[in-house]
Amino acid sequence: MQNLILGELDKLVVHYVGNKTNGDGVRFSNVLTQFENIGGYIKQLISSNFKLDELYCFYFLPKLELNPMFQFINSIFEDKNTLVEQSQNSARYLYDKSIHPQVKGGELCFSYFKNCELNGEVVDCIGIFKSENKETVLKISTLTEGFELKDEKGINVNKIDKGCLVFNTKKENGYIVSLVDNTNKVIETQYWKDEFLKIQPINDEYHQTKEFLNIAKNFVTKGLSDNFEISKADKINLLNRSVEYFKKRDTFDKNEFEQEVFQNNNLIDSFRKFDETFRKDNEIDLSDGFNISSQAVKKQARVFKSVLKLDKNFDIYIHGNRDLIERGVEKDGRKYYKIYYQEEN
Repeated sequence: MQNLILGELDKLVVHYVGNKTNGDGVRFSNVLTQFENIGGYIKQLISSNFKLDELYCFYFLPKLELNPMFQFINSIFEDKNTLVEQSQNSARYLYDKSIHPQVKGGELCFSYFKNCELNGEVVDCIGIFKSENKETVLKISTLTEGFELKDEKGINVNKIDKGCLVFNTKKENGYIVSLVDNTNKVIETQYWKDEFLKIQPINDEYHQTKEFLNIAKNFVTKGLSDNFEISKADKINLLNRSVEYFKKRDTFDKNEFEQEVFQNNNLIDSFRKFDETFRKDNEIDLSDGFNISSQAVKKQARVFKSVLKLDKNFDIYIHGNRDLIERGVEKDGRKYYKIYYQEEN
């Protein structure tokens, strides 16, 4: 679990970046933005949106130094007085990447924090946020004989549409970056992470845990049916055993996982072939042993479906012993599940 204590908000500048395909243009600030009365809101915005579970770093092929955003950020860390100039360069670069029709224009905010504490290390931090969706608020004005209500559009101080925090540490590896992207989830519009920032996950225990659980899930839900006749209840049982393995341990061992979860040499061989192909196809670099991240297990467990859906009549939640469920077919062709239990709750 990453621990962050934000330091002092030192500088702030805001620009506007539109959609290039629509010809929206870019509007620059040439001076720093005053923030005396809103510094607390910006800190609140960061603390309520950034969880710092999965961390990222800048990259670029063939070498990191060719990543424009890495260079802009590096220049600011070397001289924070270049914040306006380098944020303008960043806004131009973002505009060049904002070509998909679903990309919305919005304000691009660069903030500079001094003396933050990340896992006990004191570092400066650059926050980059883009506001794409405005919310309507009612402003109340006092009149001589009463009050007046007017609608105004503004930025929600509790929600970031897109943002990242870049910490001035591990520069040689592309810094440490935390990411938020609450809009444009479809592949075609993930320009913020993949095209603009050009960042990739740091291969730490959170990433390793998340990726291996994802491989196990894909094997059980998609790969198994190619080679085995297996019921939905048995698939759910394998998913539950996969998650339970990670919940009960602090460290992961691939051979131990395979024996405990699959318990069958044919299944294990099939999983190993699927695992090798999946890693190669998706360019995933994983160890066969690593420390387990409880945060990653908790997050991934949410997508491990343990619901057995029967037509439109029944949903059965399976969390425990597979031996307490029997599957069969009546003489007249009707299918059934028989469930054993000790008490009703």
